[in-house]
Amino acid sequence: MLKQYERAVMFHLGKVGHEARGPGLIFFIPLINRVDRVSLRIITMPIQSQGIITRDNVSIDVSAVAYYRVEDPIRAVVAIESVAEAINQIAQTTLRSVVGRHTLDETLSETDKINQNIREILDIQTEEWGIKVTTVELKDIQLPDTMKRAMARQAEAEREKRAKIIAAEGEALAAGELAHASDVMMAHPLALQLRNLQTLVEIAVDKNSTVVFPAPLMSTIQELGAFLARETTAAGGLPGTPAPPGEVNGELAHA
Repeated sequence: MLKQYERAVMFHLGKVGHEARGPGLIFFIPLINRVDRVSLRIITMPIQSQGIITRDNVSIDVSAVAYYRVEDPIRAVVAIESVAEAINQIAQTTLRSVVGRHTLDETLSETDKINQNIREILDIQTEEWGIKVTTVELKDIQLPDTMKRAMARQAEAEREKRAKIIAAEGEALAAGELAHASDVMMAHPLALQLRNLQTLVEIAVDKNSTVVFPAPLMSTIQELGAFLARETTAAGGLPGTPAPPGEVNGELAHA
């Protein structure tokens, strides 16, 4: 009795039949006929970890897993003695050969390409056995401790580089905005004075005991004082104009 996923390769007096039998109920004559059961389901075969030297001379341990199924039961029985053992051995050698042609960075970043290359090579070699290799996947890649530390330092340096680049871009944008602001203040001097007054207001909010006046503001205050003094003097020289406060007999009173 053969299950749905099974086929029977029947030998009659040592000779194989033209096609596989099954599924269902089949009859055979003992001692004259011999039956080999073959499963058509996909079989999972782990490829044990093995040491491989990459193209850039880095020693790594790589393990993988392969999936295959039988397409021709007769060839799978007649062409090779043990399908599983043969595929396991050829998968190990193919894995070592393919990974050895790549650098460490390529092995870590191009796993899909490596999987495809291994599957194609296995598929070609197992075709004459009636086997179809459906998938090959790299399962685990173990790196030496020294290489792990070196890669960690490299990643940290890469993050620091990106942080410095972002900070430099921010400084460049800030410098451009400051240059634009300075152009506006040069075109409109009162804007600078308003900015100075705003700074004084912000300082006063903090209730500081010391207030620092910027030099341009002090010079502006002096210019305003000189202007008022000139206007007052000019107004005092006109007839019928009262003397300004603080002036006695045409002289300014000094405290």
